[in-house]
Amino acid sequence: MTNTNQQPDNSLGDISLLYVSVLLRAVEAEGGDVHALRHRFNLSQKALASPDVRISIPRFMRLGQAAIAETGNPALGLRMGAISRPVDAGFAGLAAETADRVGHGLSLLPRFSLLTSRNSRGEPSAQPEQRSLCFYSISPYNAYNYFVVDSVLAAWTQMARQLTGHYDVLDRVWIEYPSIGLDDLFESWFRCPVEFGARENRVRFRETIWQQRPMQAHEGMHGKLLEVCEQELGRIHRGWRVADRARHLMTPLLRGTTPSLETLAERMGTTPWTLQRHLAEEGTGFRQLLDETRKALATDYLRETESSLSEIAWLLGFANPPAFHRAYQRWHGISPGEHRKLCQKRKNRKHRKGGKSGGADGTRTRDPRRDRPVF
Repeated sequence: MTNTNQQPDNSLGDISLLYVSVLLRAVEAEGGDVHALRHRFNLSQKALASPDVRISIPRFMRLGQAAIAETGNPALGLRMGAISRPVDAGFAGLAAETADRVGHGLSLLPRFSLLTSRNSRGEPSAQPEQRSLCFYSISPYNAYNYFVVDSVLAAWTQMARQLTGHYDVLDRVWIEYPSIGLDDLFESWFRCPVEFGARENRVRFRETIWQQRPMQAHEGMHGKLLEVCEQELGRIHRGWRVADRARHLMTPLLRGTTPSLETLAERMGTTPWTLQRHLAEEGTGFRQLLDETRKALATDYLRETESSLSEIAWLLGFANPPAFHRAYQRWHGISPGEHRKLCQKRKNRKHRKGGKSGGADGTRTRDPRRDRPVF
C-alpha cells in the first residue's frame, strides 16, 4: 500500500500509530483532552485506525511531551503499559499470544520490532538464557523521554500478565535513567525491585512465568501468524542494499565514538575486506557512508529535536563539539547554530500559515520497499 502524500522518511526513525493509539488511550484514562492532542498533531481517525501508518520518532516524542504536560503525570509510560494489549504490538503481539511458551512469545517482540518501529538509536533484544528483554539506550535522558523506556518495559510486563493471568511476573527491572523520586510507584507497578541508574533497560521474568504455556496458545494460529511476521520482515530486508544494512547497524555505534570498519564488519557477520568490496560495488565506501550517515542524522537532530549541539556531537560520535561544528560547516556551508535558527524561522512561518507536514494528516503509510534506513 502506498500513499501519494507520504512525508519524507526521517533518518531518526518512525513508529506505527498503533503505539500512538496506546498513548492517546493513556491520556484519556488520565482525564486529558485527547481531541485537542489529535487536532494539534493532525491525527485523523482514519490514520489511527490503520496498522500501516507511521509518524516520525521526533514527532512521537513531541506528542509524548504534550501528553505528559496535558495529564501532569510524569509516569505516563506506566499507564501506557497498563492499558496495552497484544494487538497493539501488531502481528508480533498476536503471534506472542498464541506461542507455546511465554518466553518464546515474548522473544518475538524484539525479533520483529522492525514491523512497527525503526529507530536510529538501536533495536530491542531478547536474552532467553537470562529470561530477559532489553530496550536500547536513548540517553541523554530528560523528563520527556523517560516515558519511552517506561512504556516499553511496562508493555512487555503487561503482555506477560495477559498471557499468563498472573500479576507477579518479574524478578527484577533495570532502568538506565536516574531515579526521579517515584521508586515506590515503580516497584508497586512492576511488583519487584527496580534499579534506577542501571547500565541498561531490562526486565527479567520469573522462571515459572517464562516457561508457562500462554492461555491463548494455539499451534496452528501461531504458525500462521509467525509466517506472516517472517514474510513482512523479509519484505523489508529485501529492500535493503548492503549500504542500507550497514547504516542501520552503524548508527547505534556512533554514541560517543567513531565506529571502525572492523567493528561494523563484525556486527554484519563479515570481514572488513568483504564489506568494503560490497560497498564499492554499490558506489560507496565506509568513510563516505559514515559521513553521509552523520550528515543526515545531524540535520534531523537539529531540525526535529531540541537536543543541544554538544549532545548531538556526542550522539554522532564526534570527539568534541568543535569537530562537529567543522563537519556541519563542510556539509551545509553554515554553522549548526545558524542552521537551527533558520529551521525554527521556517517552522514559525509554516505554523502561522497553518501548514501541515507530510500527508493530509502529517502521517505516512508504511511501504516495505521504503522501510530501509534512509539517509
